[in-house]
Amino acid sequence: MLYLAQVQKKGFLGKTELRLLAQQESEHTWTVLSADELVLTSETVVVNEGVLVLVDLSSDRQVLRIDDAKDWMLEVLQTFLTNGVTPSFLKEESDRAEQWRQELTLQSQEIGRKALEVEARREQIQILEDTLKRQKKYLEDVAAQFNIQLEFPALDLDEEDDR
Repeated sequence: MLYLAQVQKKGFLGKTELRLLAQQESEHTWTVLSADELVLTSETVVVNEGVLVLVDLSSDRQVLRIDDAKDWMLEVLQTFLTNGVTPSFLKEESDRAEQWRQELTLQSQEIGRKALEVEARREQIQILEDTLKRQKKYLEDVAAQFNIQLEFPALDLDEEDDR
């Protein structure tokens, strides 16, 4: 794993103490380490105390490689700061993205609520349609009985039912 470190001291036994400052999470993402963490190396480091270096550590914290961080820092400056990507710009963009996320969440919730309302109304309309169909059928039956009575006034359907 890659770290940004600062050379602390060079010992007389060839050991160099490195203070880890930040850890690379992904290609363009670094995490600043809050606690002072020191790593000792037996490699000969040809830089002075206080100089920033990039340190590649194995999973058991053994130093695999040490490189001067100057070129890397210049590349970071060239890539980000010359294009106006400052910490305040990044903060503003992060805030804006969070605001968009919140707005989209609210819109999604509103759409979900409206979808439930539409479904409830669709069910109400279906119930009304069924009721209207039953009422229409009933009115058609009543009209048919009324037409029969008009055609055959001598027949009283209610009296026949009583017999």
